[in-house]
Formats: sequence, structure tokens, C-alpha cells
Amino acid sequence: MIPMTSIPAKTIFLASSSPRRRELMSSLPLQVSVHPSETDEHYDARLSPDHIVETLALRKAMSVAKQLLHTQTEGIVVGSDTIVVLDGRPLGKPTDRMDAFRMLKSLQGREHLVYTGVACVELPGEKHLVRHRVTKVHMKPMSARQIDSYIATGEPMDKAGSYAIQGIGATLIDRIEGDYFNVVGLPLSLLSDMLEEFGVHIL
Repeated sequence: MIPMTSIPAKTIFLASSSPRRRELMSSLPLQVSVHPSETDEHYDARLSPDHIVETLALRKAMSVAKQLLHTQTEGIVVGSDTIVVLDGRPLGKPTDRMDAFRMLKSLQGREHLVYTGVACVELPGEKHLVRHRVTKVHMKPMSARQIDSYIATGEPMDKAGSYAIQGIGATLIDRIEGDYFNVVGLPLSLLSDMLEEFGVHIL
């Protein structure tokens, strides 16, 4: 059991409705309050992948920070965004089943990159940090039947790149190079390093 004296007192506000990010945050000895961001997640696809995820992560965190400004005396807002990149082209969430099939077909038997941006915004001050991490993912070759069967589970429909590595989608992955949690949607090692700079010491 973790001694109570080692648990950071500062509240962390998670600017996300993602159950995956919420679950990852719950694994840390932090006081976490979930405040989903309702910001626009559109981006200019001509931007570099690192710029895209950092911009969206900060946009989400800043939006929630403004909402909390008049009700919270202190804390840190954490925003995050993830995209899948194939041949330099970002893949977002699928618009429908056909779009999911198209994405998975393009990814199968190949390697791609997963970028996740993380932003930390301090309350009530203006200090903020924004960083990102990249993981290389190698996906298995798949038949059209296998892709259709995976889409039929419903899992791909709200996931960047149309798959979830922490779910049934794990069966599609041959191997990864880098941080597994980065692919899930929140690189905990990077986040802990960033929180250190705000005086939140997880260990």
C-alpha cells in the first residue's frame, strides 16, 4: 500500500471523456477529477504530426482550465490527443464502417506511427507544458474477412486509426517499438516527468 504522505495533494483535472485515459490515470496515486473538453478537434492535415497532437492537447487543456478558473483555486489540467500516422499522413477516427475498413486495410501488414501529445496547464497561474511521444506499431497482415469481423465488434468506431491496442485490436498487432501507453492514449512516463515540473511527485 502506498503511504498517504506520498500521495500528491494537488488535484489533477483530466480534460478527456476517454475511458481509456481515465483508467490509466486511476492507476497513479493522484487525486483526479474528470472534466471532458468540448473543444473543436479539427486540425490542418498539412501540419506536422507532432504539431497536430500538441496543438489539440493544449487546446483541450486550456478549454477546461478556463471553465475551472472561477471555481478552482489550484490544480493542474491535463489534456491529451492521439493520432495514427501512415506514410506521413494522419489518420483520425473513422466516420463510418467503410472508412474504418479503408484505414485498417491500409495499415495491415505494415508499420505506422502513433503520436500522442500531452499538455499540462496550471491553475490558477498561466504556466503550461506541452510535449509528445511517438511509438512505432507493426500490424499483422489481415484478410478482408478478418477486418470485417473486427469492425463488427464495434471497437474501431471511436478510435484513431480504427483500432484499440488495449482491446480486441491487440490481436491485430505484431509488435511495437516504444511506449505501449502512448498507443493507448496517454504516455504515463512522459506525464509523470511533466508533473514533476509542477511539483507533483508521483514517486
